[in-house]
Amino acid sequence: MNHPKNIAFIINPISGIEAKEQIVKWIEEKLDKDKYRYEILYTKYAGHAIKIAAQKAYEEYHAVVAVGGDGTMNEIARSLVHTETALGIIPCGSGNGLARHLHIPMEAKRAIDILNHGKVETIDYGKINETSFFCTCGVGFDAFVSLKFSQAGKRGPLMYLEKTLTESLKYRPETYEVEIDGNTTRYKAFLIACGNASQYGNNAYITPQATLDDGLLDVTILEPFTVLDAPSLAFQLFNKTINQNSRIKTFRCRSLSIHRSKPGVVHFDGDPIMMGENIQIKIVQNGLRVIVPLEAPKDSPNVFQRAQDYINGLKQLNESFVEDFTSRNRMILEKGKERFKKLTKIQK
Repeated sequence: MNHPKNIAFIINPISGIEAKEQIVKWIEEKLDKDKYRYEILYTKYAGHAIKIAAQKAYEEYHAVVAVGGDGTMNEIARSLVHTETALGIIPCGSGNGLARHLHIPMEAKRAIDILNHGKVETIDYGKINETSFFCTCGVGFDAFVSLKFSQAGKRGPLMYLEKTLTESLKYRPETYEVEIDGNTTRYKAFLIACGNASQYGNNAYITPQATLDDGLLDVTILEPFTVLDAPSLAFQLFNKTINQNSRIKTFRCRSLSIHRSKPGVVHFDGDPIMMGENIQIKIVQNGLRVIVPLEAPKDSPNVFQRAQDYINGLKQLNESFVEDFTSRNRMILEKGKERFKKLTKIQK
């Protein structure tokens, strides 16, 4: 007779917008008690999940399950690399990039079924200046947006979309030196994204050809673009074809170095962190055990609707911008008229 395996659920109470109380009820109701002996733990501060997961790996738990977003997943996974303890995911964050790539359902009840009936696979992970990431990392606009998002106070995909749209009007591309295998190339870039997995989250595929077990980073460099390019870029981002855009440069490598003119923000799995001028990014093969579905379903996101939603957001933002610009000009004109009337009265 097989004894139940130990499994721990680590819940980030502030991730995403989904109520965690209901998820706990579903765990209690749906988890296979013959297969697992479980406990539920809550994080109390940033970095707490790292400590909890490290302890469970030391105690040789079968799995530690991240109940949260990519930030919670990252903290837990960092403590599980190169151990026999597997990562499980019940996604309830803003992006859920790794869970989506692994075809883990976004519905908590169905994600619990994967824990009951799934399998364990080993995947690669990456490091950016020795900070581990499992989905994507990067410099430039995406890192800048992750910083603004972290400061917003509110969570959820709509807030992320809002920050992306508003900040895109103000962001200025930087010049980077990118070194691979001793060869250095300069790029003026809107962003440089390195993918272990294929997407940021919300089915936005920034490195659409990336796989988790090939020992390679997929690198996407987005060069400066105009407002006219934005709709096609947005559509291709959700249609898994952004690598076909003329503004995009893509390549694969095991490691690369990025040099920029000054320190600034980078992101790893959507979380911002400040780093210096020199950035080293590399892949580590076969480092993390993950519970995944027995058979991954075919991709079926409604990419046309998602891309249209993004374009509609751009349109609304542009209309607001034009309206605000017109309103300001009207105010300036009215003030000008008042001053002109005052001047004519004085002259009389």
